[in-house]
Amino acid sequence: MATKNIELIAAPKPPHFVGDGFRVHNFIPSGYHLDMKRMDPFLMLDYNSKFHFSGTDTPRGVGVHPHRGFETVTIAYKGRVEHGDSAGGGGIIGEGDVQWMTAASGVLHKEFHETEWAKEGGIFQMVQLWVNLPAKDKMSAPKYQAIKNSEMKIVDLGENGFIEVIAGEYNSQKGPASTFSPVNLMNAKLKEHGKANFSFPPHFNTAALVIEGNILVNGKEKVPTDHLVLFENEGEDFTIEASENAIVLIISGEPLNEPIFPHGPFVMNNREEIIQAFDDFNTGKFGYLED
Repeated sequence: MATKNIELIAAPKPPHFVGDGFRVHNFIPSGYHLDMKRMDPFLMLDYNSKFHFSGTDTPRGVGVHPHRGFETVTIAYKGRVEHGDSAGGGGIIGEGDVQWMTAASGVLHKEFHETEWAKEGGIFQMVQLWVNLPAKDKMSAPKYQAIKNSEMKIVDLGENGFIEVIAGEYNSQKGPASTFSPVNLMNAKLKEHGKANFSFPPHFNTAALVIEGNILVNGKEKVPTDHLVLFENEGEDFTIEASENAIVLIISGEPLNEPIFPHGPFVMNNREEIIQAFDDFNTGKFGYLED
């Protein structure tokens, strides 16, 4: 099989706050040509690199806001988040867990640091990824997948470490998340000098975010902590090797190749659908959620 080479290595942009609880570096979309079309079906990737929050009796986060037309996927590495939405989804996402919310036809939701965690404070580290929905599924019913770390498919790599499969598959082992289009999402948790091989179709848009440690890609290119690797849409196979104990988030998805029309919290296929989304939101069709 042909090697999938690196197209670019993106350093983290200066962080900004989303609400008062999420201090993030935005990788998708960004000035690195990592726009929604290039990264299709991935619309956004915000990375809350390690940041210490002091204790508080008023949990930090983001209050009630709407979404339509896509899915939000939150991966917790450090800290705990409490979620609630107007479709009845909700719960606590703990360290190692994943929250997969399908906004689809429309929900209101809110995200805050979990109450007891907020009182103590501590190191917080998370990724939020937005995954686009095919046009035929954008107005489907909202749903919610709470994926515990213990439910993920673990592929043991022996002395190299292991792979946690959240969605898609690795070495024919399938993750628990259900998706509307082919999406692979997994954490490579490698020991020092541990290696892992990956293979995705050439046309899949594929990237890797270094959460912990430093890695060597394809035996030659070094990628430090908090940097994102974008792979070319040629070749299928690549390898990563950990220079020290490392965690690497791997994302790879088949492009939908449909029009993308984003506006604020909505991502649809054309302007008319965006206008309809605002009308539906303003007339209460997204339900009700207390702030």
